[in-house]
Amino acid sequence: MRNRLLLPVALSILLLQAVLAPCQQLTVQTDTGKPTVLTRVDIEALPHVKVSTSASGASATFEGVALEAVLEKAGIEFGTSLKGSRLASCLLVGAADNYRVVIALPELDPAFSDKQVVLAFLKDGKPLDEKEGPYRIVIPDEKRMARWVRQVTMLKIVDVQ
Repeated sequence: MRNRLLLPVALSILLLQAVLAPCQQLTVQTDTGKPTVLTRVDIEALPHVKVSTSASGASATFEGVALEAVLEKAGIEFGTSLKGSRLASCLLVGAADNYRVVIALPELDPAFSDKQVVLAFLKDGKPLDEKEGPYRIVIPDEKRMARWVRQVTMLKIVDVQ
């Protein structure tokens, strides 16, 4: 009898994981148009960063990964290769609700800026809720939260020229 109950429970868990897995994916498209799909496991394997913020009158601690690290994982180069015409490239961040913002590539490169831009997946030690997550852009030193994109689904390098 017990084995009969375990099978439906195990199948339900597998089905739930199959349904939720695409929601945890992030598509990164390079300037050549090549898409790379990163899973939650891929993203969480990158070095973690924590940032504390007090935006909108409430304090919070976000944990995630540097956005630059995510882009590098997808094959986008920074450092000495970020020069000339590549300085006119930017990152288009897309959300599930079609909200979009642009971040200049030099803003993400430590050789150009000390600005922290984080792809967060935890807030105060807990996974982001469905209103914010599974991923959110957090830029702690910005005065307005307009580029703090919730429900990030896509990162795309675009040429402004």
